[in-house]
Amino acid sequence: MRWLVTGAAGMLGRDTVEELLRRGAEVTALGRADLDITEPEAIRRAFADHRPDLVVNCAAYTAVDDAETDEARALRVNGDGPRLLARACAAHGARLVHVSTDYVFSGEAGATPYSEDHPPAPRTAYGRTKLVGEQAVLDELPGAGAVVRTAWLYGAHGRSFVRTMLELEARRDTLDVVDDQRGQPTWSADVAARIADLGARMGRDEGAHGVFHATSSGEASWHELAQEVFRQVGADPARVRPTSSDAFSRPAPRPAYSALAHGRWREIGLAPPRDWRSALHEALPHIRKEMSQ
Repeated sequence: MRWLVTGAAGMLGRDTVEELLRRGAEVTALGRADLDITEPEAIRRAFADHRPDLVVNCAAYTAVDDAETDEARALRVNGDGPRLLARACAAHGARLVHVSTDYVFSGEAGATPYSEDHPPAPRTAYGRTKLVGEQAVLDELPGAGAVVRTAWLYGAHGRSFVRTMLELEARRDTLDVVDDQRGQPTWSADVAARIADLGARMGRDEGAHGVFHATSSGEASWHELAQEVFRQVGADPARVRPTSSDAFSRPAPRPAYSALAHGRWREIGLAPPRDWRSALHEALPHIRKEMSQ
């Protein structure tokens, strides 16, 4: 099976390519400079040149705050781009795994993780544009498209909250981190593994399409995550002080609660993703190594 990964220069894209290569797959990795998913002719050439059996779309407009005043551009990348990819997949008999986000929900669920079929209700421009992309993939590829939602992503490559905490631990005696937003810290390498698992089942297992949630099990606040980072590197977690979201004014509202449920994985014979603390423990040496280079 020939895989094509878009957005392959980003955090999740790089991990997905590395995971597929580790499994011995035939992979074409295309970053933004190689493929602009908003350009129909560029997509046509990519399919003609590489003839993928399965496309993983990691390309996205992810500037959550900028999207509030740049929604048209965000919509081109997050909405129009996935639709063009889905149509190309349909025309060539290929399958598509499209990466999405918890921001398609309101973030006001209280304390119950969002199920895969919970009605979306985005409160931000970013969430609205990502929801358009989800719907495009599911509409264009009803039996050959999958949406993989993830959240609170961190990885060895690129910027992330976890990397920032590691940097600040080395520079500051104390720091303030919000404790009134809860979600699921998720290592991008784990998401890449789930994408590879799902892609291998698409076209073979009847239930391997539709919406899946690829986040770590359990949940935490940003404050708890920062404390755990400190704890795992041998620093005093009490140096991380709790504060409220009001201390950090941003153009786009952040979800107060965005944990996602994992029921769909069981339907295709996979256990839910592992606990976020154990994932963080495995991830930290990789992140620190990348930071030292």
